[in-house]
Amino acid sequence: MFSFLKLLIRAPEKVSIPMKTLPALKGLALGLIVMAAACKKEAPASNNNSGNNNTTDSTLVNSPANLVKDSALLYARDIYLWYNQIPASFKPRTYADPDAIMKGIRPFSIEPGFTSAVDRWSFAAKQKDWDNVSAGIQQDFGMYVFFMQEGDLRVRFVEKNSPADKAGIRRGWKFTRINSLSNITTSSANAIVQAVYYSSTGSFGFQKPDGSTADVTLNAATYTSDPVLLDSVYTAGSKKVGYMVFNSFLGDTTSIYSSFTRIFNKFASNGVNDVVVDLRYNGGGYVSVQQKLANWLAPQAANGKVLMRQTFNDRYSRYNETTNFQKLGSLNLDRIFFIVSSSTASASEMLINNLRPHLNVRIVGPSASFGKPVGYFPIPVGDWYVFPVSLRSVNSNGEGNYFNGFAPEKTTMDGIDKDWGDRTEASFASVLSFISTGTFGMIRPNITLSTAENMAVGRSNQLLEGHTFKGAIVRPPRQ
Repeated sequence: MFSFLKLLIRAPEKVSIPMKTLPALKGLALGLIVMAAACKKEAPASNNNSGNNNTTDSTLVNSPANLVKDSALLYARDIYLWYNQIPASFKPRTYADPDAIMKGIRPFSIEPGFTSAVDRWSFAAKQKDWDNVSAGIQQDFGMYVFFMQEGDLRVRFVEKNSPADKAGIRRGWKFTRINSLSNITTSSANAIVQAVYYSSTGSFGFQKPDGSTADVTLNAATYTSDPVLLDSVYTAGSKKVGYMVFNSFLGDTTSIYSSFTRIFNKFASNGVNDVVVDLRYNGGGYVSVQQKLANWLAPQAANGKVLMRQTFNDRYSRYNETTNFQKLGSLNLDRIFFIVSSSTASASEMLINNLRPHLNVRIVGPSASFGKPVGYFPIPVGDWYVFPVSLRSVNSNGEGNYFNGFAPEKTTMDGIDKDWGDRTEASFASVLSFISTGTFGMIRPNITLSTAENMAVGRSNQLLEGHTFKGAIVRPPRQ
């Protein structure tokens, strides 16, 4: 399976773009068919009597693969947010496939106020791969890892319902062995990626936070993930705190919406005063799921007011859309806490941005969020879907363009030595401290790293994190 999708995209349903909803794209598609026919008609025929093996083969020049490449670029020249910056000299047939083409257009996304290209996300995927995961189905171990320090590799999180989850593996466990590898250092990052993310079977040794050990053999299996990793109610001083770890805006939307109902009804029945939404590894997903969660979190006073505005390029401005709040549930918060990291992206950031005009939004975490205020939708091209960035999002105050992400009000450690919901986990503990005392606590693991170690850990973690999805998927615009 296409590795990016195999690991990252857990979409709730098949999403294809009905051509009747975008007349201009429909016309473009028809134009491609006519162009292909014309090219085939005009291509010089080979002379079988000449004995010249270098004659033009029209089936090669205008092969289905080449026509798909042409189509991918023509769609980008039409719907891409920065379509008019793609140079006329851009040659799609020099790229390996539509995914390479989508990545090839990224450098032309120059945005006012930014000195370098802002697009880091346009991509393409085989339709069969997208469809295979469109029901929230994955096939792997369901275990993601990160270095806490040199020589200290931890389980960063475990997907619910996965083989790792069923084996009892939890966030915070320290690796002592990966197959035959016992000296687990940053120099082994590539081997770790292969063993953890791309293998069908693996043997792992762990040390748990309580000091006990475990040896676990995992076999990759097919499972349906659940992005709600934890929800619980805590007491902090005189306050009741609802805590929710939400790991993706992709998945089975029916199940996700049912979880929202259960969680926020529980928060309300427990008299929750403050809510903490942990989005530190949430790379985004479906904008519609973001809207649903925003309606649960918004105060009653936001009902009917503007939640967000989405805008396309000037060719598709007729599809610009304004969405209003439709308040859900009885929670009536006046502030909300978000835990973020550099892995917090797209729909996650959109949620934060959309609530800022209506709530006192407090942000803590290890680093600023990723910075993706734009989105896309799948456009079928041959047996591919292409995803050129196609729209931008702003909140009711017109605020957007957060390509540099949202900086935390309080920088905390990512306590990957603790399981979710542990009151002493660095980021969560800091929020609980603020709720009970009015001051963010600074809980730091006892770690001192040299500059070289910091750089090595940072490079390795970037490689290990390269397998997390960052995107905002919208439904195609309708007339």
